[in-house]
Amino acid sequence: TRADGTPVTTDTGEIFWGEPGTNGQHAFYQLLHQGTRLVPADFIGFSQPTDDLPTMDGTGSMHDLLMSNFFAQTQVLAFGKTADEIAAEGTPADVVPHKVMPGNRPSTSILATRLTPSVLGQLIALYEHQVFTEGVVWGIDSFDQWGVELGKTQAKALLPVLTGDGSPAQQSDSSTDALVRRYRTERGRAS
Repeated sequence: TRADGTPVTTDTGEIFWGEPGTNGQHAFYQLLHQGTRLVPADFIGFSQPTDDLPTMDGTGSMHDLLMSNFFAQTQVLAFGKTADEIAAEGTPADVVPHKVMPGNRPSTSILATRLTPSVLGQLIALYEHQVFTEGVVWGIDSFDQWGVELGKTQAKALLPVLTGDGSPAQQSDSSTDALVRRYRTERGRAS
């Protein structure tokens, strides 16, 4: 809802999540590279590691491996790979379309020297200011919590039901009733 009480008609807000690149690539990088929705992504890296472990074979640095993925993933998001480039590598024709990366996917690379309390504070301030600025542009209060408040109100009403002081049948929908009954049963409480 906009500050004037009218509904918002554009997409708003972000989701902040992450994982070291060598882990996250299997969890969500596919969404970033080939997903049907354009997802702007920020990559945060540090030149100097807090702990520079050797690779499993002992021949290199885990941090260098991590950072090579940092640079490579943002490069591929930006420039992708065409069907012609993939076919020229000898890839079977039926596989080519699956390996096409469109590129032109927005990302920001933030490279700091080292993760320190000061740098962490700067990153928090950056994202907090981003949220504020977007709220101004969209005409919304980025810091209201009405959805969260409703969830807290519902949680307060559900807590006695979970702990056994209320009847699960008092809930307003069958889905929540079924989940609460299962939870109570698995906690050894009467359902």
